[in-house]
Amino acid sequence: MIDQMQGQLTAGNWSVGDRIPGEYDLAARLAVSRPAVREAIRALSHIGVLEVRRGDGTYVRSAVDPRPLLRRVERSTLRDVFELQQAYDVQAARLAARRRTQDDLLRLRALLEDRDAALDPAEFGTADAAFHLGVAEASHNALLAEAFRYFQSRLRESLSAVRLDRELSDAGPEAHRAVVDAIAARDPDAAGRAAESVIVPTLDALEALL
Repeated sequence: MIDQMQGQLTAGNWSVGDRIPGEYDLAARLAVSRPAVREAIRALSHIGVLEVRRGDGTYVRSAVDPRPLLRRVERSTLRDVFELQQAYDVQAARLAARRRTQDDLLRLRALLEDRDAALDPAEFGTADAAFHLGVAEASHNALLAEAFRYFQSRLRESLSAVRLDRELSDAGPEAHRAVVDAIAARDPDAAGRAAESVIVPTLDALEALL
């Protein structure tokens, strides 16, 4: 529905300053429901394309579709998040390979199973962030783990966004399992390389899109 209304603007059917048709007319013209029209107007108003004037109607503020730019900005923000995660993860994995306990390994494998089983983007974001936090906790560096907890909510949102964005890829189960295997083998160098390999596909995709 948003694409249909933006299409009207792009095609020049509505100009900047014009009052667009009311909800009933738009619903009939575009063959959609009134709630769909209302939601599209709300979304386009939120990004500055339309302006709703209470008691008067809805007016065109801009005919330019800002969504591609907004997506680029969001992806730039995602890049910042994943670059920081790369720094956290590599050091955490290296330390975990030196200091992990048997309980740490059991917990990491359970967290990995939860991550692999997650299908919904929000559920996946939560499970993946929990796995990465588990690696940080296995480092037995209290400051590193606490810093990761502070960062976790932003990471969780970013992981969900990656799962929703079809143009972005994320490392699959095998790459994450390699991190746990290297930690289990007490091989810090392999653990650091495996942790970096988890982040690199997403960072490469973000760089290409930006």
